Amino acid sequence: MKYYIIAGEASGDLHGSNLMKALYKGDPKADIRFWGGDLMKHVGGTLVKHYRELAFMGFAEVVLNLRTILNNIKICKADIEQFKPDVIIFIDYPGFNMRIAKWAKLNGIKTHYYIAPQIWAWNESRIKEVKRDFDKLFVILPFEKDFFEVKHNFPVDFVGHPLIDAIHNRKKSDGDAFRKENNLDEKPIIAILPGSRKQEISKMLSVMLSIVSDFPDYQFVIAGAPSQDYLFYEQFLTTNNVKFVSNKTYDLLSIASAALVTSGTATLETALFKVPEVVCYKGSWASYQIAKRIVTLKYISLVNLIMDEEVVTELIQDKFNKKNIKKELSKILDDKHRKALLLKYDILETKLGGIGASEKTAKLILNDIK
Repeated sequence: MKYYIIAGEASGDLHGSNLMKALYKGDPKADIRFWGGDLMKHVGGTLVKHYRELAFMGFAEVVLNLRTILNNIKICKADIEQFKPDVIIFIDYPGFNMRIAKWAKLNGIKTHYYIAPQIWAWNESRIKEVKRDFDKLFVILPFEKDFFEVKHNFPVDFVGHPLIDAIHNRKKSDGDAFRKENNLDEKPIIAILPGSRKQEISKMLSVMLSIVSDFPDYQFVIAGAPSQDYLFYEQFLTTNNVKFVSNKTYDLLSIASAALVTSGTATLETALFKVPEVVCYKGSWASYQIAKRIVTLKYISLVNLIMDEEVVTELIQDKFNKKNIKKELSKILDDKHRKALLLKYDILETKLGGIGASEKTAKLILNDIK
């Protein structure tokens, strides 16, 4: 069978790579062509475009790069027409993927969406497009099944969260060896996860590091994204108490005492590693003003959304400042607060459905197209 997969971000590359492994297991002769990243490329298939060329963050940034985005859509459609896949598998990245899906459905191509668009967060009226343009929807958050099936009468499959697979299946490193390899000392570690895009890193990292001198008994370690070079981060490394590791976020989280995390998939990853965290986010003024009027959720972090309560503190926009970061980081370093938080993390993991999301999804895809 021929599979065309579109993943436009680092998290999509991770989940796409695990899905590809499961597809190859169920269909050893699978022919896979994809938009993604290095992790998917390592599994096999043919990479068409890297997600580094696709990542634009925020409403204002999308408008400024509209010509590039439209050209990428044109390239994608032409490539699909030439490849003639049995199914297109869309992974998250809704702004791009839903446009391609509409066209694909009109052209009689089977459409499957893995990691469904979060229309429950920002534009519920798009349920009409989801129903019209997708043959199958695989959801990874427990509350999404009720949202689609009960509220909107659209059958979906809850497959569990693929992050549990990614963490469970990773090659585990030795903590002492990791410290030695990356010139880390014996002080407890506070991990800094500033995001994966240059735009968000530039907005987040300096503020995150502003409190380093207030915690001399800890060492701060930046988790560099695989999509960015060290030279970009170097401008932020202004003190000896800040270290840097690239593309080793999971190894870092496995030995971290606490973390400051930019809102996104990383907030859930950090929780699944049982690391107390403070969630941070600041966008451009224009993007924030637009988002504030569209998004009606109580929380921005996946941890709080899944638990439907404020398990982790969120410092958003104006609340994201040195004073608040210092206060909240001190709180999660306190033993009593940490223990209560870790109990909540255990409940969170249970709600996410356990291991096997990639295998379940691949099996459902194979059963449908065969």
